[in-house]
Amino acid sequence: MFAVEGKDIHQCPEGWLPVYVDKEQQLGVMSIAFLLDGKDDAVVWRGPKKTAMIKQFLSDVVWRDIDYLIIDTPPGTSDEHLSVIDNLKAYNPDGAILVTSPQAVAVGDVVRELTFCKKTHIPIIGLIENMSGFVCPHCTECTNVFSKGGGESLAKKYHIPFLGSIPLDPQLTQCLEEGKSFLEHCKSSPTVTALNKVIEKLILVDRDFL
Repeated sequence: MFAVEGKDIHQCPEGWLPVYVDKEQQLGVMSIAFLLDGKDDAVVWRGPKKTAMIKQFLSDVVWRDIDYLIIDTPPGTSDEHLSVIDNLKAYNPDGAILVTSPQAVAVGDVVRELTFCKKTHIPIIGLIENMSGFVCPHCTECTNVFSKGGGESLAKKYHIPFLGSIPLDPQLTQCLEEGKSFLEHCKSSPTVTALNKVIEKLILVDRDFL
């Protein structure tokens, strides 16, 4: 997605340096993928080794003075999520952003994640409804493929902020596969408009935390 496949992690006296996406070093990335011999290698690790790696990514990487640290976790409520929370508590994280698609099955999974956040005392910043309709690349009309509104209804039911709905756009997939910036290359897409609205809300939420 960031066109950094095959990059190497370098060390400095303070620890590991993240892989930077841009020359200005405004966006840094850290992933287990950088530590594997090949892109098709599987990560066959038991819990303790995964937990140790998560801790190392948080404590041994030289993130320097950053505005945001975003941790993208897989769906569910596994050991990895508990490890992230345990290792972040000392840094007083702003909270979790939950992402769902409109279908009832997906919404049900997110309800369990919401309960997980409450039990572990992690604030919920808000909820995003992804795959909310399909944007035609020719006429930009949006069609509801997987229904619509499941995420917003969930947010209202549990009294958490709804950050917005993001529709499917084939151009987004193409940009991610080619390592291009979707926001720069497809400015007229309704999905870009939706993403920018979500980002604006997140920035406002961050100011409220400060």
